[in-house]
Amino acid sequence: MIDLDAARAILRSNDLGGYTVPTRGLYPFQWNWDSAIIALGWHCFDEGRAWHEARTMFDGQWDNGLLPHILFHSDSDSYFPGSEVWGANSRIPSSTVSQPPVWALAIAMMLDRSKASAAARAEVEALLPKLLAHHRWWYRDRDLGKSGLVETYHPWESGMDNSPAWDAPLARVPRVEWEYQRRDLGHVDECQRPSHGEYDRYLYLIEFLKHNHADPRRMSTSSPFRVVDLTIVSILHRATRELVSLCQQFGLDSAIPDLEVQLARTRAAMSGCWSEDHRCFLNRDKVSGTPLAERTTASLLPLFGLLASERQASQMASLIEEWLAASRFSLASTHPESPRYEPTCYWRGPVWLHINWMIADGLTAYGYDDLAREVRAQSIKCIEAAGGYFEYYGSETGEGCGGGEFSWTAAVALFWLAGE
Repeated sequence: MIDLDAARAILRSNDLGGYTVPTRGLYPFQWNWDSAIIALGWHCFDEGRAWHEARTMFDGQWDNGLLPHILFHSDSDSYFPGSEVWGANSRIPSSTVSQPPVWALAIAMMLDRSKASAAARAEVEALLPKLLAHHRWWYRDRDLGKSGLVETYHPWESGMDNSPAWDAPLARVPRVEWEYQRRDLGHVDECQRPSHGEYDRYLYLIEFLKHNHADPRRMSTSSPFRVVDLTIVSILHRATRELVSLCQQFGLDSAIPDLEVQLARTRAAMSGCWSEDHRCFLNRDKVSGTPLAERTTASLLPLFGLLASERQASQMASLIEEWLAASRFSLASTHPESPRYEPTCYWRGPVWLHINWMIADGLTAYGYDDLAREVRAQSIKCIEAAGGYFEYYGSETGEGCGGGEFSWTAAVALFWLAGE
C-alpha cells in the first residue's frame, strides 16, 4: 500500500506560501507543469490551496500570454541557472520558455471534482482569460506557419530535458565557452543527471533566446534547436479540448471557433508524425525536416492527446504491452531496446509517474482498461520498491532517483493512484 498521509505531508512541507516547490534544494522555485499537477494533488484534501497554486502561477504570466517554465519568486543559491542568466523582462523574474501546457486540463479536473461549486466557478471565471491567452500564445508564436504542430526551442521546454530524442538536434548546438558551476550535482548523483556537454548546450540556447529577445520569428528561422515535441503537441491538444468545454460552460462562445480551428489543424497534421515501422508517433526535427526515430514515452502521449486513430491506438497498445515487459519497472521513459537507454539517467530510461498517469488515461480513453490498470500497478510498484515519493524511479531496480520528497509524485499518488 502507498502512504497517502506521507504524500500530503510532502505537499505541506514543500509549500512556500502560495506556490509549491518540486523539492527542497534541488528545485527551489515554482515550475509550470509541476505546479499544475501539484494543484491536482492539493485539491484532494485542500481545495482552497489548490486554487491558490493556480493563481500564483498565473501571476507570473507575460503580457503576450507566455506562462514561463520557472517563476523565481525569491532568491536561492541552490539552483543554476537563476533569473539573472535568463534575463527576462517580466513582472516576476522568470525563464523565457514555457512547459507542456497542462493547466487547462488541471483546472477542468478541479472544477469537476469540486462539483462546479460556486467558489470553484469563481476561480475558473477569473483564470479563464489567462488560459485563453496562454493557448493563443502557443498557437500564435510557436506555429507561425499554421502547420498544426507547435515548435519548441529548448529541451527544458519539452519537460523531457535529456531525452535521447533530442541527441541529434542538440548535437548541432554550440557549447558555451564560459565557466559556470552546476548546483544540481550537489543534490543528485551525476549519473542520474544530464551530462556536462548537454548543460553547455542548454546554456547556449538560453543565451540565444536572450540575445534574440525570444522573438518568435527569429527563433523559428535561426534557432539551432527547433523541434516538434509530441509531449507539448499532445498535452496542448488535450488541454485545448478542455478549454473549449470551459468556454462553453462559462459563456465565452466567441473564443471557441479559433480554438476549434487549431484543434482541426493538429488532428490533420498528426499523420505526418506516425511511424508504421515503430508503431507509434515520432518527434520531428524541424531544422533537418526528418523524424527523430527514438521511441520514448513522448511517442505514446498522442493517446493522452486523443490524437490517435483507432488503428493507431491498437498498434500502440500492442507496443505498450511489450514495453511494460521490457524492464522490471515500467514504463521506462526510453524503450529498453534502444542503445541509448539508461535506466537511472533522468529522461533516458527512468520511470516518471506523471507520464504514466497520462499514458494510462489515454489507454482508458481508447478502451484499453486492463492495460491502463497495469500501468497504474507498475506505478504503485515503483513507490513501494523505493519506499517513498521520488522524482523518478530506476526502471530496472525501482530505486528512487533524482530528488526525494517530490511534490508531483506525491500529487499523482493522491489524485490517481489512490484509486478514485
